[in-house]
Amino acid sequence: MAAFEALKGWTPRARHTVMASYLAWTMDAYDFFLLTFVFKDIAAQFGTSITKVTVAVMLTLACRPIGAFLFGRLADRFGRRPILMLDVACYSLLSFLIAFTPNILAFYVCCAAFGVAMGGVWGIAASLSMETIKPSARGFVSGLLQSGYPSGFLISSLVFGLLYTSIGWRGMFLVGVIPAALLILYIYLKVPESPFHDPARARTHGGMLTVLRNHGKIALYAIILMTGYNFFSHGTQDLYATFLRVQHNYNPATVKNVLVIANIGAIIGGLFFGSFSQSFGRRRTVILVALLALPVIYFWAYAATPVALALGAFLMQVCVQGAWGVVPAHLNELSPADARGTFPGTCYQLGNLIAAVNLPLQSSIAESHGGNYSIALAIIATCAALLIATMMYFGPEAHNVEMGRAAPASE
Repeated sequence: MAAFEALKGWTPRARHTVMASYLAWTMDAYDFFLLTFVFKDIAAQFGTSITKVTVAVMLTLACRPIGAFLFGRLADRFGRRPILMLDVACYSLLSFLIAFTPNILAFYVCCAAFGVAMGGVWGIAASLSMETIKPSARGFVSGLLQSGYPSGFLISSLVFGLLYTSIGWRGMFLVGVIPAALLILYIYLKVPESPFHDPARARTHGGMLTVLRNHGKIALYAIILMTGYNFFSHGTQDLYATFLRVQHNYNPATVKNVLVIANIGAIIGGLFFGSFSQSFGRRRTVILVALLALPVIYFWAYAATPVALALGAFLMQVCVQGAWGVVPAHLNELSPADARGTFPGTCYQLGNLIAAVNLPLQSSIAESHGGNYSIALAIIATCAALLIATMMYFGPEAHNVEMGRAAPASE
């Protein structure tokens, strides 16, 4: 019911803004998740181990805060809309270039540069949307925007299952450049600037360090919270295709089927719980789904058949992305108004920086247990869910705050 109410009374401006923001994050996630399907192939191509290849993902995640800050500051200064177009162009071009890397070092460099571009998208897209829509639609739009992440994962799953055997791992990175060009054109023609963007105010707030100093308590809280969130998502997603291919020896079609089902669950979870948070509250919704994930973890990590694994993955991603579906609204509501293009994305990506060790950590845990990926998946997911629930329980909420002003720093 909340979702249907949220869809009433939308202006063309709001519709185009939300759709463009969703597509920008979807395509960014698509490019990122391509990596997670081809660790085995890249390791063979460059004569190295899977663990060493996963360092590329660590570099991608570690460089995302740089992009969140750089593109966020540009968005606060010059507008959300033009910098979103620039960012989409950057990440699509860098993903395209990954296909031509001749060795592992060049691969690392391209992935790190892609991480910078990837880091800028979420904060800009979320702030542009949250500043454009009516307050009663924030929960639904929050879930919709965040569902762009599993939507990108789903598309990459389909591309892997349908095209991998024909185009190989390099060809998979060439697919996304044309849709990205069309998205840039769509933003240029249909998406207006945020009504709350004020370049004069952005010039006078003193830079990100001043914002973090003036709002240090809420910034620290947001960074720790997003560390838990990023371990929760990356710890349940990035290694799962490798887990299915290596530990269970499933073929690309089976891997695709399991992950498509998982990402359908993720989209459902993000939309439902994002909308649910509009009436139930941001904090209580996240605590609920984080705790619901705990009994699912064993089933998700230790099931023995494709059907059981698909069901476990579906339920797990309902919980993971159900918790994530609240984040765009929650962080933007907590953000200082004069740095909304920078603050949410930077806090999110600093949490990502801390969680960047996830993939090499999980891979090394699995290798130290004789290739048992189940234990590595279960440990990280459990710790992340408990951290998120704890931080939300003790943390603030600024539900439906007016976007033209900041939530009180003492909340």
